[in-house]
Amino acid sequence: MTWKQLVIKTNEKDAEVFGVFFEAQGAISVTYSDNADTPVFEPEKGALTLWPNTNVTGLFETHTDLPTIIKQMEALSCYNHATTTYHTETVEDKDWVRAWMDDFHPIKFGRRLWICPNWLEPPEPLAVNIMLDPGLAFGTGTHPTTAMCLQWLDGQEMADKTLTDYGCGSGILAIAGIKLGAKHAFAVDIDEQAIIATTANAEKNRVTSDISACLVDEHIDEPTDVVIANILSGPLKSLYPTLAKLCKSGGTLVLSGILKEQALELIDTYKPSFEAFSIEHNDEWVRIAATRK
Repeated sequence: MTWKQLVIKTNEKDAEVFGVFFEAQGAISVTYSDNADTPVFEPEKGALTLWPNTNVTGLFETHTDLPTIIKQMEALSCYNHATTTYHTETVEDKDWVRAWMDDFHPIKFGRRLWICPNWLEPPEPLAVNIMLDPGLAFGTGTHPTTAMCLQWLDGQEMADKTLTDYGCGSGILAIAGIKLGAKHAFAVDIDEQAIIATTANAEKNRVTSDISACLVDEHIDEPTDVVIANILSGPLKSLYPTLAKLCKSGGTLVLSGILKEQALELIDTYKPSFEAFSIEHNDEWVRIAATRK
């Protein structure tokens, strides 16, 4: 069986209009994707936040009269004064779940830490293996910011330490900390979906009793030996008082989700409470580590 796709390249303002148009024309699905590598980080909850250059893809059954739909789409473009280009594709039916699964492979971080999808066997069974499926919450180790945090954890002596994973997403950093020897981890986030994902992933990795996952408003301000926050520069600046309070004297703070040009300003923000700053680079991203005074 085959399907037909109509793909429109347009701007952020008109993308949603064409998405609604596709739905009205009987599209089985409508997908929005970035057309110019301009990621949108942390959109408002419940909001449809698109890109300045957006692909809008409508998937239609094979018998659909696409030429008629295209004529109506062109008329809509003229009416809205929208700048668009488009093309059509024929899509072969296949096992989409299997195709999705084939895109993910075990990844090694540092000397001994692996992140492995649940449906695959760990390449090194005696290594520190975290079984983690890609899901709704951010954080599977593929992004440089998460990778740098995992590499840092792998290089530390975590035995008997406590850890706070602030902005936990999937819980990957909290789980890694426990697997590497920490005695307890607090996983905190503003998104309930992240707490659900963290709890499920902790259960899969048999570390449920070692991780306390909760929303920010429910978290008790218990200082820990290590505080990791893999978020973004803006929130990290505003979180300075909170993260400083959560880090024990002599403990370590790790900040990630920071672009190179943002690093020095963020260091200046944290200097009143931290010292011995170090910076690690990965492409355009950096990771900052510091010691609590």
